[in-house]
Amino acid sequence: MQDLNVTLIQCKQFWEDKTANLAHFDSLLESVSDSDLILLPEMFHTGFSMNPSNLAESMNDSIAINWLIKTAKEKNSAIYTSFIAKEDNCFYNRGIFMFPNGNFEIYDKRKLFSLAGEHEVFTAGTKETIVEYLGWKIQLQICYDLRFPEIARNRWISNENPAYDVLLYVANWPEKRVLHWKALLTARAIENQCFVVGVNRVGKDGKDLDYSGDSAVIDALGNQAVTFEYAQESIKNIELNKEKLNEVRKQLSFIKDVSC
Repeated sequence: MQDLNVTLIQCKQFWEDKTANLAHFDSLLESVSDSDLILLPEMFHTGFSMNPSNLAESMNDSIAINWLIKTAKEKNSAIYTSFIAKEDNCFYNRGIFMFPNGNFEIYDKRKLFSLAGEHEVFTAGTKETIVEYLGWKIQLQICYDLRFPEIARNRWISNENPAYDVLLYVANWPEKRVLHWKALLTARAIENQCFVVGVNRVGKDGKDLDYSGDSAVIDALGNQAVTFEYAQESIKNIELNKEKLNEVRKQLSFIKDVSC
């Protein structure tokens, strides 16, 4: 039963500057090794922009995807993040779970942030994505999805195991609402009896919003497993222990009662 070594990259982003962001990630990742899964913030190489007509990339010709393929292979690690994708004349805030071999799965953000007008320029996704990787089942989420517990609800499935073990959030979550971020990450971990991993950016974006980071790893009992420096760029590694997770679920089998 393999533990999962996860690396969180809490960092600043350069506003709508793909070249600068990719160079910055290259620099940050130089120190990362022996990781199974690396998380980067939402819209990793542009920042959280409502300018998709100028920034979107097609799936067949994507700077983001090409960089993720190259980096995942170099690091021999999966990577999860999101970018602005264009497909069938629609724009998506698209999560990419890139496997080390260059294959990937996608997740389109289902809850669009209306306060920023995200719903006016992007198309919402319609389905969940649960990835199987190294013996773990991992559900993909993006930022504002965190406020909607119904789309992350874990449940017991036919082989007598929960639908997933880890819930991932990549975000650009402003400092002014960081108390919500912290509380909701903890709630999602407790109610779904899973690990929750959330990575958030720091710095200031092109809309003059400040970001404090507060990236976190929460276990199934609601304990915070790693702490980040406030509003500072930081890289943290943590091992998620499957045996301990299963023991919590065995002792407190709440998920079995979801459909009761």
